[in-house]
Amino acid sequence: MDNDEIIKWLLSGDVSIQYQVHRDLLATDREDLRQRIAKGGWGKKFLSLRNPNGHWGQKFYQPKWISTHYTLLDLRNLCLPQDNHICTETLTIVVDNEKSQIGCILPIGKEQKCDICVNGMFLNYAAYFKVDEDQLKSIVDFILDGVMTDGGFNCQYNRSGAVHSSLHSTLSVLEGITEYEKNGYQYRLDELHQAKASSIEFILLHRLFLSDRTGNIINKDFLKLTFPGRWRYDILRALDFFQYSGIQWDERMQPAIDVLLKKRKKDGTWNMQASHAGQVHFDMEKAGKPSRWNTLRALRIFKHFDVEIM
Repeated sequence: MDNDEIIKWLLSGDVSIQYQVHRDLLATDREDLRQRIAKGGWGKKFLSLRNPNGHWGQKFYQPKWISTHYTLLDLRNLCLPQDNHICTETLTIVVDNEKSQIGCILPIGKEQKCDICVNGMFLNYAAYFKVDEDQLKSIVDFILDGVMTDGGFNCQYNRSGAVHSSLHSTLSVLEGITEYEKNGYQYRLDELHQAKASSIEFILLHRLFLSDRTGNIINKDFLKLTFPGRWRYDILRALDFFQYSGIQWDERMQPAIDVLLKKRKKDGTWNMQASHAGQVHFDMEKAGKPSRWNTLRALRIFKHFDVEIM
């Protein structure tokens, strides 16, 4: 397919895809499409599955991936209107019932410790759906207390004593910080900017997927293109974060760009290479098949970084 045919194929997908294609690839404001996300397709389907108690799944974090936590993350990634009353009502329930004594979201495990990856993801969708800043201050405090000496984050730092940052946790927190700053929050913003800068440097130090000591691939799963990413890191999610944040080109991104280019199919699309095991509300796309999500994200990454694709 040529570029026009790829755009046409993308625009034949779900309305959430259509909206983001217009916004990110065609530079057209289609707020009418955004308003339709809650009224049809995947957005309406997710919203219809909420329980009478205001949650999805069994509780806030169980089971994966149909819990309230991951459903709100999915809805944020669909670009549901930010004033959606269903999401704002559920978030009120969450902040009233899921905070620990120190104010972070959801103590987990036998140790009943809060997880910085979960709190980073929470900050992402809570800021997107415009939760009151006072409710986010304790989340910000917890995140800033978790900055590691190498500049990133690791959800095991306060449980098993991890001393090296994790790409998984670092990216989840970065997404949360970026959504927080994009939506005009001010509490400890300068410190969050510093944490964001050091976390970006941590990812770039690893050229997105390579050991800074050996140069070897850290984890082959980082090269698999999937959506939704959940809490798991991969190069497409990382590059898409960079373009969303408006980060400028850095040559250390090139190895990941090269991998992404090699994964492009002859028809100009990218496959959904894998899905993360776990219960889902429904499949937006099938593993092993052409993926509008992955094709859209790859194309907007290349547009942002002015990467020529043949």
